[in-house]
Amino acid sequence: MLKAALHVHSTYSDGEFTLAGLKQIYVDEGCSLVGITDHADSFDEPKLVDYSSECASLSDENFLFLCGLEYTCEQQMHILGYGTTQLANTKDPQSIIRHIEEHEGLAVIAHPKDSMFPWIESFEVLPLGIETWNSKYDGRYAPRPGTFELLHRLRARRPGMRAFYGQDLHWKKQFRGLFNHIQLDRLDRDEILKVLAAGKYCGVKADLQLPSTVELSPELATRFAARHARSDKMRNVIKTGKKAIDKLGIKPPASIKAHLRKII
Repeated sequence: MLKAALHVHSTYSDGEFTLAGLKQIYVDEGCSLVGITDHADSFDEPKLVDYSSECASLSDENFLFLCGLEYTCEQQMHILGYGTTQLANTKDPQSIIRHIEEHEGLAVIAHPKDSMFPWIESFEVLPLGIETWNSKYDGRYAPRPGTFELLHRLRARRPGMRAFYGQDLHWKKQFRGLFNHIQLDRLDRDEILKVLAAGKYCGVKADLQLPSTVELSPELATRFAARHARSDKMRNVIKTGKKAIDKLGIKPPASIKAHLRKII
């Protein structure tokens, strides 16, 4: 069984950790796999070569960077390409999904906004997965049950679609307690992609384990809804306060911003 962190950003795009720094913190947390997905918009071809080469050089028999990209599409939809490092010259999400799969990667819609659900359901081309819990976007306490419900509806058309769990790590003080346990004993890129595609993993936070399917019990869905509503209310209060401070031209100290990133 491999412990993994998925959806992670480095200084190659808008993250605060270098790749070497990320390897150190995740090795210290018992991870042997990190799905690195820096923003495709940050790259040209030479920089992409450097990115892929550094990921490879930092990987060894005990640790692997699964090198990929996060593509920004129309309406600010984001799609993760796990295992894909080819740039695309389109913003159409369905074309991006095809692009990722044509280059042998796994396409996962990241942290979809509730307002995007009807649009996603209209797609003729569906991704392998939906990020049902993004601990940066949804918060550290609970996912949105509605995202699991979206995935359940989509699975009627593509039964092999999976629930993905990602940290969306950018900041040094950000919460990073949401992991994945993958049913594989060896670090092999191609095998990891096959196992993820087959759904042989679960999301893990402390003693909570979540499946790669959408099988949430009614009790757990109710608990998630209540917990997420409370945390979302807190986040909205903080955002409102930030907007008020910004209007006054006051810049909060970096220590306060770092603390807020850690607790929400």
